[in-house]
Amino acid sequence: MDSSWIADIEFEQQSLSKRIAKKLVINPLANHLPAAWLKDWLRKGESELAHSNWKDPGGWRSMVISYEGNPPKAWDRILVKGGTIPMALRNRRKLAGRLISRLLDESQHHPAHALCLGAGPGHIITDAMLAAENPCHATLVDISNDAFEYGRKVADEKGMLDSVKFIQGDVRDVKDMLTDRVDVVKMIGICEYLQDDQIVAIAEALREIMPNGSSIVFNSISTKHGTDKFFRRVFGLHMIHRTPQQLQALLEKAGFGDFVEFSEPLNVYHVIVGKMKNSQGAEEQA
Repeated sequence: MDSSWIADIEFEQQSLSKRIAKKLVINPLANHLPAAWLKDWLRKGESELAHSNWKDPGGWRSMVISYEGNPPKAWDRILVKGGTIPMALRNRRKLAGRLISRLLDESQHHPAHALCLGAGPGHIITDAMLAAENPCHATLVDISNDAFEYGRKVADEKGMLDSVKFIQGDVRDVKDMLTDRVDVVKMIGICEYLQDDQIVAIAEALREIMPNGSSIVFNSISTKHGTDKFFRRVFGLHMIHRTPQQLQALLEKAGFGDFVEFSEPLNVYHVIVGKMKNSQGAEEQA
């Protein structure tokens, strides 16, 4: 597992002039203009991105808007096409999808089984399954079933509706939801909304179902996007910024190790692949 896995991905990047303009002008304005003004402008501009975050901060609807990258409203086009986080989200999708597809192909099991936690509609996991050469199927778990109808539509459009199973439930109870061995676990886009003890609890639950050598894929988020104050004040989005090393230390408590880090070009997200080293369920799942 090395950089050759992702060498041909066409990531979005920002020019030097754009990075300077953001750092010196755009980000300071976004972070320090009165939040009431910014909310009023977004409300009057009928921003779908803003309304989605006000209803469910960091939820799947706002993610889909960022993924699609071409919203109809002017404010949304400014935020989604020019914002660092939406660009980094699209990069993270490509990066994580590629890594998961390669991990599915490495599995000795046919079909390989992916477990997706905090799944939402499952864009990344279905991207990965579509790209994988090894036959595979996936179990997608989320505390809310709000995104499942849309997720089934996405899976159907990709021709893999019969290969995905959506389950509503607490990811810490995942042991009771599975009937098949787990090869790859995806935890993309959830750690930044969880406290340390919650991440450890999920990792401990995974330890009971993941055989030794199975993989986990997760991400950290840094403050390099430069607009944390804007997202907190205007969107109500309270993300927890951790380094890859801080997240790895949390997962090590549950028996994970052999971590390898991959960064998207904007350095907002690091996607990390780890291996289960000390499984409690290894013999049962072998």
